[in-house]
Formats: sequence, structure tokens, C-alpha cells
Amino acid sequence: MALLQNAKFVISANHFNELPEDGGYEIAFAGRSNAGKSSAINTLSNQNRLAYVSKQPGRTQLINFFKIDDDKSLVDLPGYGYAKVPSAIRDHWQKTLPRYLQERESLVGLIIVMDIRRPLTELDIRMLDWFAPRQKPIHILLTKSDKLSREKSLRTLSDVQSETKEQWSDLYQTECTVQLFSSLKKKGVEEADSKIQSWLLPNK
Repeated sequence: MALLQNAKFVISANHFNELPEDGGYEIAFAGRSNAGKSSAINTLSNQNRLAYVSKQPGRTQLINFFKIDDDKSLVDLPGYGYAKVPSAIRDHWQKTLPRYLQERESLVGLIIVMDIRRPLTELDIRMLDWFAPRQKPIHILLTKSDKLSREKSLRTLSDVQSETKEQWSDLYQTECTVQLFSSLKKKGVEEADSKIQSWLLPNK
């Protein structure tokens, strides 16, 4: 985890043309509002306030860049699916997010954060449909796994693994992996960290 602990906030962007120069290695975090995306970023970087955590969904409305070193970054994408976000903002991100996911050359992998109690929502599926055709790896964190019994967590994990394999891995010939995760219990941190580091340090 030493690599992710170096992450520092750099810039927020509202429009595609405001993004930093397209170079190096970026890993983006996406997720439905209140799925635990910011908490996951903070847990993985071992920093309490790297990403903004709010009890009010929909607070992340910009693309936030966190630099790890000269050519490696984490990117926190706007949370999606919160009904109270103004329609103009929602429409803006429905145009900007797919462009980022489909055109950003430095984006080497996508982490999608899903509440284990509500995985693979319509908007989660849309994110997968936007990114999977690029044949770059996807890793799904089933967050808040401490809220379910172990038996139910494992059943949900198996169901999501089966569906993602059929709908995206096999269809697009892309890596799509899934794991259980809990920021509260620090569960699944090493597995997620190992996956992220394999993307950022492909030659090690």
C-alpha cells in the first residue's frame, strides 16, 4: 500500500478539455452515489480525507485527480444515480463520463464500486458498457460487505462474477474481476491494493 499512500490531490475538472495532459497511468474509481467510493479510496490510500466523504449522496460532482508520482494517478469520478442532483448537472455528466472512459489514453483500468446490497444497477451496467469495449481491465469492489452475512456475501459475489463474465468478460474479451470489500472492517484491502498496483506497475 506504500504506493497509494503517496496520493495527493492535484486538480478537479468539470469539462473534458480541463483534464490534465493525457499521459502516464491512471486508474479511475466510479460508483453509484453513496456506494462507498470515497471511503474506498481513503481506505486504500490509508488517508482519512483524501477523497471527500459525505452522508449526503451526490457530493462528488467533478473529476478529481490524485497524483501518486510523476506518471501515476488515481481519478475519482462523479458519483452517479442521485435523484436530487440538478438535471443540468446529470445531463452534463452523461456526456462527459463516457467520453472520459472511452477516449482517455492514460486510463489503464477502472474500479467500479457497488454496494453489495444493490449490485449491478442500471447505471453500473451503463459504465461497464461504456468501458468494456476498450478491453482494458475492470475490477468491481462489492463494498459494505460487512452489512451481510458471510453466506449471503459469498452468494452475491458468485452471482456478480457469473453475470460479469457472461456479459462483459466473454463478450469483449476483457478482464473483469470482482471482490468483497469493507472500508469499515478493512476487508479486502490487500486484494484490491494488489490489483491496482498490478495495473500501475505492469512490469513488476
